[in-house]
Amino acid sequence: MYHYSRWKYWLVILVIVVGTLFALPNVYGEGPALQLSRNGHEVTMDEAARQQVLGVLETAKLTPEVSYLQKGRLVMRFASDKQREDAQKAVTAGTKGEYLIALSSVPRAPEWMREVGLKPMSLGLDLRGGVHFVYEVDVQGALAQAVERMERDARTQLRDSKPRVAFGAITSNPTTGVVRVVLRNASDLQTALDALKSPDGSLVLTSGEGADGTYVEMRMTPQELKRRGDVAIEQNITTLRNRVDELGIAEPIVTRQAANRIVVQLPGVQDPNEAIRVLGATATLEFRLVDEANSPYEAEQNKRIPIGSKLYHMRAEGGNPGRPILLKRDVIATGEQLTDASFNINTQEGQPQVNVKLDSRGGQSMLNATKDNVGKRMAVVYISKKQLAQNETCKGVRTGQICTEEEVISAATIQSVLSSSFRITGLQANEGRELALLLRSGALAAPQTIVEQRSVGPSLGKDNITRGWHAMGVGLLLTFAFMAIYYRGFGWIANAVLAANLVLTVGLLSMLQASLSLPGIAAVVFHLGIAVDANILIYERIREELRAGNSPLSAINAGFDKAFATIADSNVTTLIAGVVLFAFGTGTIRSFAIVMTLGILTSLFTSVVGSRVLVHAIWGRRPRLASLPI
Repeated sequence: MYHYSRWKYWLVILVIVVGTLFALPNVYGEGPALQLSRNGHEVTMDEAARQQVLGVLETAKLTPEVSYLQKGRLVMRFASDKQREDAQKAVTAGTKGEYLIALSSVPRAPEWMREVGLKPMSLGLDLRGGVHFVYEVDVQGALAQAVERMERDARTQLRDSKPRVAFGAITSNPTTGVVRVVLRNASDLQTALDALKSPDGSLVLTSGEGADGTYVEMRMTPQELKRRGDVAIEQNITTLRNRVDELGIAEPIVTRQAANRIVVQLPGVQDPNEAIRVLGATATLEFRLVDEANSPYEAEQNKRIPIGSKLYHMRAEGGNPGRPILLKRDVIATGEQLTDASFNINTQEGQPQVNVKLDSRGGQSMLNATKDNVGKRMAVVYISKKQLAQNETCKGVRTGQICTEEEVISAATIQSVLSSSFRITGLQANEGRELALLLRSGALAAPQTIVEQRSVGPSLGKDNITRGWHAMGVGLLLTFAFMAIYYRGFGWIANAVLAANLVLTVGLLSMLQASLSLPGIAAVVFHLGIAVDANILIYERIREELRAGNSPLSAINAGFDKAFATIADSNVTTLIAGVVLFAFGTGTIRSFAIVMTLGILTSLFTSVVGSRVLVHAIWGRRPRLASLPI
């Protein structure tokens, strides 16, 4: 009789129970659902909103199977895709577009599982269906924007310097990151250098004499150029994540790929043009004073723009082209200084409005500008850059597939001094909602274009899942049959351990919410083969010990002890390969690597510890054991 450590029995039982608990939600599957969120960033869905939506659906006889509030959103699950589509139309019509509605799927698991945080595995795009984009970020465009800000800041710094520096032309080169300032007086050189000096050392200042007089050049260091490019890509990733989160898309994937590419996967989204429109758009604002001294009509007709001004057009109304308007070149504040934006309807006037909040710098600039210009007009310039969808026309300047549109949406008289909080009017309701969303989620730091686009239908995803699980089922049945026939009683132990291994792997994937793709299912089958190899090594070693004349109990212990080193070596080398695949791979390759790595860890536990516990529980307690069914 052999006594095995009691704590190991309890350890195996605890691990199996916990793993089964985490894997259990996958048994129930998922159902079609709608996720509703408010357009206003600061307002979340509450019980009153839930009852309002449910009332609309009850009127349309489309009561959901279940509804609940989760992370500020209302989630409703329906019995079929058709019922979900009808419910979406009913809610849109019944609430007059008050809510953002996203299609998704949610688990059918009991309520208590959801309350304790148990979730099924996260399925990848190839299994759930949706759209896949690869964006290429124009880093040079980000550098051009940075140089433009340098040029703007140089004007402000020289004007605010004491004594004030008189300067002439300011030119820039976005490619090299150089801004050149020509001084009117050579005696102002040192003052200009002091005013333009960068406190963080990111700029190198040089001066000299040219044909147009004394000049100062501001040049970004190579380190700063690289940092600006990396920051632009990271900000684009953050902005895309914010926009996806605002739209309520379930379980999106937004990751960086290679040096200047971003991968966006949106499970459940079936309209790629809508995703292109929202994700690829760049919306920002500029606040400028109106040039009241010159005629915009003469400037447009004569093609002569007054110095210090810029010609724009008002937003077109009623099919008529927008009238021209002259604005000062100096920008009071921009969308980069915006901290929050929300949309609502003015209850007194009944007009849509976007409430804007600026940071301290923008608020101070707005205060200074409006304090000296009460009674004059200030314009709001709306600037949008978007990736054009198929057959979509551009009303502004088109560069490749990027369309840039600039228009003045408001030119109102400054009635009083403004600061960091004010409102923008003159927009339609849908335009106001989209503007608030885009401003709130941040502007893209650099233009980006789609270099790859794929759509996966939900039916294809279901077919992939079915075929994948069928392949796994056939593989497991054949393995079970071989082990049971070849190793008899010990083969059934291996089969039980293999089933536990599968349960633990699914439980880990559910607990970590790692995305499972079609290659991930292949990795499950792959690691189950590795797991059964470990049992085969142990059993063959036990057979050798029995042939050598050792007792059955001694053969069991020697088989497990002596085979462990070989099992560990083979699994560690495979584990290294999995880690390397995860570190350097992308997309479905990483999914394969994650599943394989988790599977190796679970197979080590089940094959070495779990299998030994079962063997000793069945045969190790017998005082007289003459033979083993192996």
